[in-house]
Amino acid sequence: MVSIKTSSLLLSLAVIVATAQTPAAQPVTQQAAAQQTPQPTFAPLTPEQRGDLFMARRMFREAIAVYKTGPQNSPVIWNKIGIAWHNLGELSLARTSYEHALKVDKTYAEAVNNIGTVYYAQKKYRTAVGRYKRALALAPEKASFWSNLGTAYFQEGKYPLMRDAYVKAISLDPDIFEHRGIGGTEMQERTVADRARMHFELACLYAKIGKDELAIQYLRHSFEEGFKDKDKVRKSPEFAGMLENPDFIEVMALEPRVL
Repeated sequence: MVSIKTSSLLLSLAVIVATAQTPAAQPVTQQAAAQQTPQPTFAPLTPEQRGDLFMARRMFREAIAVYKTGPQNSPVIWNKIGIAWHNLGELSLARTSYEHALKVDKTYAEAVNNIGTVYYAQKKYRTAVGRYKRALALAPEKASFWSNLGTAYFQEGKYPLMRDAYVKAISLDPDIFEHRGIGGTEMQERTVADRARMHFELACLYAKIGKDELAIQYLRHSFEEGFKDKDKVRKSPEFAGMLENPDFIEVMALEPRVL
């Protein structure tokens, strides 16, 4: 019978022998580890993606050059070239590019809308309205198209039509007037002659749909731009439920900016 002490000794000897017969682990160098780890592979950027990066950096001429290396049968590419020219103030070249997009795809609503923004910039508001309507016939759920239509009506002094278009735009995208940035495929026109009146109208619209914070924000903008008719604000039914709102009271106490 083997004693417990003898068994422990034999076990220890067996472990020593096994360890001696096992090859020592070799240290793994950093270079070897890097070779063993599979490296991720990335597909090269397309001309459109590279152009979009330049657009985000407001490097419009560089964007145009890169877009032009892309597929020439893409309405999206030609439309984006137009947007780049538009941001450079080259309206004629912008319109030519938008029209080229439509030659490739006559149903491309974004290009129709963007041609409308060229006419708007040229103060041809009636023609712009026609283009926006054509764009909406192709894509009736585009909030930015409704916004553009409303802004063109505003410039024509057709306030009821403007409100109807803006209400539709906000119903499709409650934050349509809060979007910023250059990216995308459609131009949204925000340049108006009477910014004070425009901001007042937006304040009314947001108050009407219960967005009090935005309503007060645009009301503040309207006063900062010189809107002076506070009685009109107080008597507007849209603001009836806000008369005791502390933020509304604070804004109403502001002195309109003298322009």
